Order: sequence, then C-alpha cells, then structure tokens
Amino acid sequence: MLTELVKLASVYLFSMFKFVLGPATGVLAELNFFTTVILTIAGMMTSVTLFTFLGEYVRVWYFKKFQKKDSRVFTRKKRTMVRVWRRFGMIGVAMLTPVILSPIGGTIIAVSFGEDKWRIFIYMLLSSILWSLILSVIFYYIKSIS
Repeated sequence: MLTELVKLASVYLFSMFKFVLGPATGVLAELNFFTTVILTIAGMMTSVTLFTFLGEYVRVWYFKKFQKKDSRVFTRKKRTMVRVWRRFGMIGVAMLTPVILSPIGGTIIAVSFGEDKWRIFIYMLLSSILWSLILSVIFYYIKSIS
C-alpha cells in the first residue's frame, strides 16, 4: 500500500516541476496508462494554479530579494522571453511549457506578460492533456517494444 502511494506521489511531484518526468516515472513505476496520464495532468495543473494565482506575488518577492539594484534592463534571457511571447503568444507558451519549459517557468512567463489568469489556466490545461497523452503513449510504446 505504501509503495503504491510512493509511486503515485512520485509521478505527481515530478510532473509539478518537470512535466516529461511524469510519464517516464509512471512507466518505470509500472502504473496504469490512465493513472499516469491523470497524475501527470494533475501535477502540472497544481503548479500552474499556484503560480498563476500567486505568481505576481512570487515575482515581486523574487525581484526584491534577488534582483541586483543595477541590473541591466535588457539581457539575452529577457529578449528571448519577449521574442517567444510576441511570436507565439499564450498558445505558443502553453504548448512549449510541458516539453521545453517547466510548468513553473511557462506559467511565470505568462503571468509576467499580464495574461488573464483564467486564460492561462485553460490553455495550460489543454496543453497538459495533449502532451500527457502524447508522451505517455510514446513512453508506454517504447516500454512495450523493449
């Protein structure tokens, strides 16, 4: 019983921080396909919810605590974020979040650009459902052929 809870918790927690690790952990833990998909979606959406509704406070706290007073306004990292946002918008950031960005990173980018909180939530939910299914199918298929 305890080992099952640890398996379930590991998929959920890994999905909160790095989405791709959720389906991979589900396969390694030999969980049911649908359990893996649901836990992966739940993990990402927990991070998205926390950072969407608390993201502004976290961003302000982070800048007060860690930002240098004389920091440059335009850096390579900031320019890249602006370029991605202008080119792809909220849909692009939501689609890139599970595979390239982390759930936390993608959500903070969306919040930083002032996107509507419910729109962030909906697009991230749709993206997490899509990518959870795709990645789980891939990982379970690889497991079945090896």
